[in-house]
Amino acid sequence: MIALMLDPLGILLPESVLQSDFFAILATFVAINTVMYAALAIAKTLPRVYLGDLLPGQRRRFETRSIYPETPPDAIPKERHGEAFVQP
Repeated sequence: MIALMLDPLGILLPESVLQSDFFAILATFVAINTVMYAALAIAKTLPRVYLGDLLPGQRRRFETRSIYPETPPDAIPKERHGEAFVQP
């Protein structure tokens, strides 16, 4: 059945259809669609880039979120993990 639809030269569509404006617009749409789909597929496989990582800025919290109370940095802890520290 397919052999009956093909011309003897092996061309599926006649030359007048291939050179028409409609076919050129359709081919352009398919080409753009293919490039966009490939770009989106490549972008999906790359790691995500966050804008905040690229811009300098303050990245610290204003308040501590720890379960331990905040102590000044020069304070010497009296006990750590059940071991007593000897103060100098």
